[in-house]
Amino acid sequence: MSFKIFSVGQEEPGPPSDGGVRAWLKILAGHLINALTWGYSASFGIYQLHYTTTLSLPESQIAWIGPLQVFFTFFIGTFFAFLTNLATECWQIILAQVLCTGLGMGALYMPAVTVINSYWKERKAMALGLAASGSGTGSILFPLVVQHLQPTIRFPRAVQVQGYIALAFAIAINLLLRPRLPWRKAGPLAEWKAFLEPRYTLFMIGVFLIFWALYFCFFFTNTYATSIVGLSPEEAVNLLVAINAVGIPVRPLLGLVADRYFGSLSTLIVSTAFLAIMLFVWMPIRSVSSLYLFSVFYGLASLTTDPSKLGVRFGVVCSTLAFASLVGPPTAGALIQSDNGGFLKAHIYAGTVTISAAPFVCAAKWNL
Repeated sequence: MSFKIFSVGQEEPGPPSDGGVRAWLKILAGHLINALTWGYSASFGIYQLHYTTTLSLPESQIAWIGPLQVFFTFFIGTFFAFLTNLATECWQIILAQVLCTGLGMGALYMPAVTVINSYWKERKAMALGLAASGSGTGSILFPLVVQHLQPTIRFPRAVQVQGYIALAFAIAINLLLRPRLPWRKAGPLAEWKAFLEPRYTLFMIGVFLIFWALYFCFFFTNTYATSIVGLSPEEAVNLLVAINAVGIPVRPLLGLVADRYFGSLSTLIVSTAFLAIMLFVWMPIRSVSSLYLFSVFYGLASLTTDPSKLGVRFGVVCSTLAFASLVGPPTAGALIQSDNGGFLKAHIYAGTVTISAAPFVCAAKWNL
């Protein structure tokens, strides 16, 4: 049974322009959207550190907040982060940062991918890469706002400043983003028959495993830096910035290379293997310099796991990734707690799950 979306048909506008002012403005809007959605989500580590240290909330509860926010972004998809500055208990944080922020980001992100796709054809990978690099912009901007303003105006006011920045982004996005294609008369919202195709199912399993472990590093790097390496909370934020900063120039280049030379799935296979290696390399790191080096390389390894570049049934893929992102960080958090604050079990889990994804993506590529 398929769900249908009905609307009034309009005349087709012709092929994508693959350039021009309007098309480039849509990339700019997409860049801001990624900054406001995935950039903000990737900066959750700074919130997690504040919740566990300043508010003394248990790690087992906080570990669900970031994944739930990502879950709603994938599964539903703007409300903004103003409510977070009033939260002092776990249920209040879940209401503000999970429901309001997660639902808002989901509604914002999903239509943007479709609009950008409709303006580009030959250089679509480059366009999506430029838009996706906005996640690096946001994940640098939002943590640094809190890091530099918190000592002077305190955490609640710093989060309010984040909200004003998000509001400015949202206004610009609404002015820039316009659909090119008319609404379809009817189309399936969920194509269940796709799961009968072995290649599609293998791919879904592969990306599920990737996203099951992907956010472990983004959410727990700050905790690892302060509890194991001995950095201050302010210094730990710089690691989060390093992980995400490399994505700004490299995402568009990788998208272009994947589109012209290797293909999306081949690039994803290499990236997955590299990502797993970096998770295993994380195990012995105890020095500050090594942790910074790891952060940069992990940021490089995690660049091409964005499903918007893979040309599959986007909505169903994102719904699947929502559940993978939901259970991944809490699984790592439970392993850390069972190891009395140690990260060895979590490292083994994340590395093993990620490397297990590569054979499934390989099988999907070559239709084994």
